[in-house]
Amino acid sequence: MKTENFVDKDSIVREIWGKTDTILFIFAGASAEFALNKAVDWLYYTGKLPEDPLGRLFSTVAYACKIVFSEKQAAISAIEIINKAHADVESQRGKSIPDWAYRDVLFMLIDYSIRAYELLERSLTIAEKLEVLEVFIRVGKRMKLKDLPENFQDYEVMRKNHLEQHMNYGNYTRDLYRQYCKHLGWFRYQLLLETQMLITPKKVRQLLLLRKFSILRPLLPGYKLSRKLKLDFLLKTLILPADYKEEIRSLDHVSV
Repeated sequence: MKTENFVDKDSIVREIWGKTDTILFIFAGASAEFALNKAVDWLYYTGKLPEDPLGRLFSTVAYACKIVFSEKQAAISAIEIINKAHADVESQRGKSIPDWAYRDVLFMLIDYSIRAYELLERSLTIAEKLEVLEVFIRVGKRMKLKDLPENFQDYEVMRKNHLEQHMNYGNYTRDLYRQYCKHLGWFRYQLLLETQMLITPKKVRQLLLLRKFSILRPLLPGYKLSRKLKLDFLLKTLILPADYKEEIRSLDHVSV
C-alpha cells in the first residue's frame, strides 16, 4: 500500500524547507516577528522563550519541517501535539490564545518560505506560491483556525493587515533582542540583524529601526556560488552557534 504524504514529494514546499540555509533565513524573519508580535506575552508565560530563545524558535521551525516531510498521519499527529501544548498553556493561564495570533504565525511561515527561497534561489511562480499557501492553510485547518484566506490575494490582504495591527515594539521586544545577543554573541547577533534587513517586510524593519540595505546583499552571489562548489559548509561552521549545529543539520532534508 502506497504511503500518503502530507506534502507531495515533488512539492516546491519540500524544496524550500529541504535546505538548512533557507530554513535559517526563515528563522531570522521569524525571530524578528516573534519579538514584535502583540501576543508575545504568551511565549513569555511559560518562561521558555526568554530562557532559550534560539531553542524555542528552532522548535517551531523543526515542527514545521516535521509536518512538511512526514507521511500524512504522522504530520497530523505532530499538529495534534502542537494543539495539545497550546491547550495546556491556555488551561494554566485561564484564557485562550487569540485566534489571530495563530494566524500570524501561519502567515509568517508562508511569507518567509517564499522570501527565503527567492533570496537564495529564484523567483517563484504564482502556481508555486499558491502551493505554499495551500500546504500551510491545510495545517491551519487541522489546527481548527478560523477565518483563513481562500486564495492568495486574500492572504496578501490579511498578511498586510496583520502586520499593521498586531506588531509593536515593546518591553518584550527589547528583552528578547537582549536575549538574542546574549545567546548568539556579538558577531552572530550582527549577522542576524543583517539577515533580518534582507528578509523582513518594510513594517517589521521600521518597527525594529533596521536599515533597508543589508551589507549581506552584495555577498549573496558569492554565497550561492559557494553552495554550488560545496564550500558553504565552511561558512555555516563560522556562523552557526556551536550548541545548535546538530539541531540545524538535522533540519536539512535536501536528499529526502
